[in-house]
Amino acid sequence: MASFKPTKIQVYPKLGEKVTQDTLYWKNYKAPVQIKEFGAITNIDFSPVAPHNFAVTAFTRIHIYGPFSQEPVKTFTRFKDTAYCGRFRSDGQLLVAGCEDSVVRLFDVSGKVALRMFKGHTKAVHVTDFTSDRYQILTGSDDYSCRIWDIPNATDLTTYQEHTDYIRCGVTSKLNRDLFITGSYDHTVKLFDTRLDKSVMTMNHGQPVESLLLYPSEGLLVSAGGRYVKVWDLLKGGQPLVSLKNHHKTVTCLCLSSNGQRLLSASLDRHVKVYNTTNYKVVHNFDYAASILSLALAPDDESIVVGMTNSILSIKRRKSPEESKETLGQQTRRPSYRVFVKGKNYVPKQDDYLVSKPVKQHLAKYDKQLKKFNVSKALDTALETWRRHRKPEITVAVIKELDRRGTLKNALAGRDEQGVSHLLNFLIGNLVDPRFAPVLVTAAEMILDIYHSVIGQSPVVDRQLLRLQELLGREIDYQQDLLEVLGMLDTMFASNLPRKEVPRRVSCTN
Repeated sequence: MASFKPTKIQVYPKLGEKVTQDTLYWKNYKAPVQIKEFGAITNIDFSPVAPHNFAVTAFTRIHIYGPFSQEPVKTFTRFKDTAYCGRFRSDGQLLVAGCEDSVVRLFDVSGKVALRMFKGHTKAVHVTDFTSDRYQILTGSDDYSCRIWDIPNATDLTTYQEHTDYIRCGVTSKLNRDLFITGSYDHTVKLFDTRLDKSVMTMNHGQPVESLLLYPSEGLLVSAGGRYVKVWDLLKGGQPLVSLKNHHKTVTCLCLSSNGQRLLSASLDRHVKVYNTTNYKVVHNFDYAASILSLALAPDDESIVVGMTNSILSIKRRKSPEESKETLGQQTRRPSYRVFVKGKNYVPKQDDYLVSKPVKQHLAKYDKQLKKFNVSKALDTALETWRRHRKPEITVAVIKELDRRGTLKNALAGRDEQGVSHLLNFLIGNLVDPRFAPVLVTAAEMILDIYHSVIGQSPVVDRQLLRLQELLGREIDYQQDLLEVLGMLDTMFASNLPRKEVPRRVSCTN
């Protein structure tokens, strides 16, 4: 007796990932270097001056890493409690950071001890930044206030108390030393001018604001909070331009690519999304192992640095042109000839023993049922929830095999309301798929023949039949429209073809 042949699952062509210039650009990074820090990494900031070291704020420390180092080249530990928001000045010589103890500390990058300590806030300071003239500092605190400090005198120049909740993000203008913007958990973003005693613009984000970003032209502002990333036009009085909702958890940080044409957002959902700033569509996506709290891009996008809640610092560095070529060569390399001819030249000797191991055939569950001629159970197995959603080609292959055997009608018959509902649900999801339509149309006809007498007895089945009817009606309309378009195209192509002149025959008379 011939052995049972397993059901042949047809392999359909898959639509691969669309390879774009963005895909090639953002995938051209080496495997990430991962460094364990002392706590959750809340902020990463690159020095604007070569060699572009970056400061990592984690727990009670700020570590400064070189562009290619895996160990800190500098560490600041003079914090009594959790440090926040370590940021470089534009000349890369000074670093400012807030702290849970409400004190703001100013460090010389080449030293160890704090040069200045700014005291005035009453709660944790989560926001620090330098103004464009380098002589003043912006701070924002959980005491709902934001302040401007004078560096030489360590004095408070201006205090604003307009927010009604924690201030957790802020940014200063690089073009005007008097302008700065703060974002708060009271859902508002406020633009301040230090020459005035109150804010000059207020925007409602609608969610607690976690991060702010100014475009280089400073005409556009990006705010992140909740699941939303929103873009505001400051030149039109804070008019909202775009609202993006591509993350499914809170967005925690933002950054721009070196050319300003790509916007990156990171979230607690462990993803980094890359947007095209022309149409704000997602052009690439990075996945990480844990929720992301901080993100930074090196100048010229040479490195992507991400800080996570599990205290891991992930550093991806761009491949050099030589490494990119090597990787491409490895991908296209074929196995050598000697692998295929290995053992072919061996001549067995008289004393050799041949040990053959029987190969056990492992059948899938639906094939076991088919082998026992349990056609209904085989179809039930093929219609299991995970299989019909993730691998519909298996369900279609089993239906095709049952039809080939002439037992499909028996397998479809005798089902209760739930069984018929599962069948109709599968048909609704896959009947118009051109890969499956030839097989499923036959199954649909059989189902209608078998169960037409019970139509009207189950509201669930009736609703699904109506959906199936609407789906088929729409598909027929689409096909008719496509045929009309095809006819128009044929007419256009025919009219555009060059016409050949037929030579006229001239008759001669004697």
